[in-house]
Amino acid sequence: LPTIKQGLAAPSDLIDLGQLADLKGIHVSAETLTIGAMTRHAEVAASAEARKAIPALAHLAGLIGDPQVRNTGTLGGSLANSDPAADYPAAVMALGATIHTNQRSIAAEDYFLDLFETALEPGELIVKVEFPIPQRAGYAKFPKPASRYAIVGVTVVETENGIRVGVTGAGPCAFRCTPIEDALAKGFSAEAVKRVAIDHSRSNSDLHASAEYRGALVTVMAGRAVAAIG
Repeated sequence: LPTIKQGLAAPSDLIDLGQLADLKGIHVSAETLTIGAMTRHAEVAASAEARKAIPALAHLAGLIGDPQVRNTGTLGGSLANSDPAADYPAAVMALGATIHTNQRSIAAEDYFLDLFETALEPGELIVKVEFPIPQRAGYAKFPKPASRYAIVGVTVVETENGIRVGVTGAGPCAFRCTPIEDALAKGFSAEAVKRVAIDHSRSNSDLHASAEYRGALVTVMAGRAVAAIG
C-alpha cells in the first residue's frame, strides 16, 4: 500500500495475506529469533520472546510510526517495500539476518540493492526473517516529527565474531557502516564513535535533512545506540 500511495506501483489486483497463519508468529531457538513475514510491528514490540532474545529489536518495533501503523504494518511488508527511512532494515543489516522467501534464503547484505529496490524477484514472497541472537544490541533514531520515519537510524550489535553496525535513512537503502564498526572494535564506547568521519557523498538530501547533516547524525545515533546498550 505505501508503494501504491507513492505512485511507484499500480497493480491490477491486491491479495490479502493477513489470514495466512504460516506467515505469522515469533519463535526463539538457542541461537535465533525467527519472525513471520505477516507479524505486525506491535506484536514484535510486545512479544516477551522477542524482548528477551533481542531487546533492541523489540524496542525498534515499538518506535515505528504510530499505534495505527504498528498494528497494521508487518515485518515482511516493511522489508519488501524497502523504504530508505524504514526502521527494520537497520536491524536486519546489523544482526546479519536471513530473509527466507517462498523460493530461497537471502542474506541481509545481498537483499538491499538501491532506493526501493531489493533482491526479490517477481512472484517472490517473504515468508519469515531469521535473526541471529547477538550478545547485545542497541538502536537509536532521529525521527521525522510527523511520520516517525527515521531521518537516520542506527543499530549497533556485538556478536562473538565482532561488531556490526546497520544504518537506515542516510542512504538510498540500508547499509553497514564499517568505519564505526572498526572504531567500536578498538573501544566499545559512545566516545569512540564521535571521532569517526562519515562519507556523506551518497547520503540522501531532502527537505528533512541535507546529506551532510545525515552524515553527522549517523555518528550521533550510533553513539546513542551504544549508550543504550550500557
